[in-house]
Amino acid sequence: MDTNSLKYQFKTSSIIIKLIAINAVIFIGVRLLAFFMGMGPGQLVQWFILPENFGSVLLQPWSLLTYSFLHFGFFHILFNMLWLYWFGRFILNLFSEKRFLTIYLLGALFGGLLYVTAYSVFPALKGTTAGLIGASGAVTAIMVFIATYTPNAEVMVFRFRIKLWQIALVLVLLDLVLLPSSGNAGGRLAHIGGAIFGFVYAQQLQKGNDIGKWFENIIDWVENLFTPRKKKPFTKVHRNKKTSKKSTSTENKNDNQKKIDEILDKIGKSGYDSLTKAEKDFLFKAGKDN
Repeated sequence: MDTNSLKYQFKTSSIIIKLIAINAVIFIGVRLLAFFMGMGPGQLVQWFILPENFGSVLLQPWSLLTYSFLHFGFFHILFNMLWLYWFGRFILNLFSEKRFLTIYLLGALFGGLLYVTAYSVFPALKGTTAGLIGASGAVTAIMVFIATYTPNAEVMVFRFRIKLWQIALVLVLLDLVLLPSSGNAGGRLAHIGGAIFGFVYAQQLQKGNDIGKWFENIIDWVENLFTPRKKKPFTKVHRNKKTSKKSTSTENKNDNQKKIDEILDKIGKSGYDSLTKAEKDFLFKAGKDN
């Protein structure tokens, strides 16, 4: 297997494919590692599962996002990734990958917050879960966002043309109806939290209010942490630049060129900031003359 080819494929893929790949690798990796260590997947990643009470969340705040990259069941991850791919393509046709990632991650965040809030407030829910996992909240945010922003866009389902808003409405109503009896109240709450965020974000965006801009700024900040800093630019000075006369190419360097070389050597050893003001002025003037 050519790892360089895989890296290239991943790097050039869309954000949807990257998210699917990350979820799939984590799913397979957790199951294999748990098997070889002789423990359940839940035990292995317990610090990344979202707990149901605020006290525990304060001890592991990262779990408000990490839970959405964990899946223990094959069909759980399969259907989440299918929904992500299907609805995600509509968003990428209209918006940037950064906005797509913002919807996805904030959908997971708000889905998780509603889950924790509900389990902390309503007595009927207490003690009925061991934590939350799955990308369903994030995927529901993606689905409801695009269904709100372009409600009349249509897809083919078994030879029938169905509008996006109709699909989103049915799935959200299904979550509400099954909430008390499905045995997965936590997952349903995460869906609803993601749906609320997706709906509000799309409506505000239509009004010209980008409520996710602050999160995009955080993404930019994180990207900059892993981007090599460029060296401070300075005036380019070309050594041994040809003159119009052929005879000058064989002549010894004049005094100005020697001084330029000395300054360039000093920059190479100590950096541009090590130059005196006179040296900087000389280099700037030489660059303009050349």
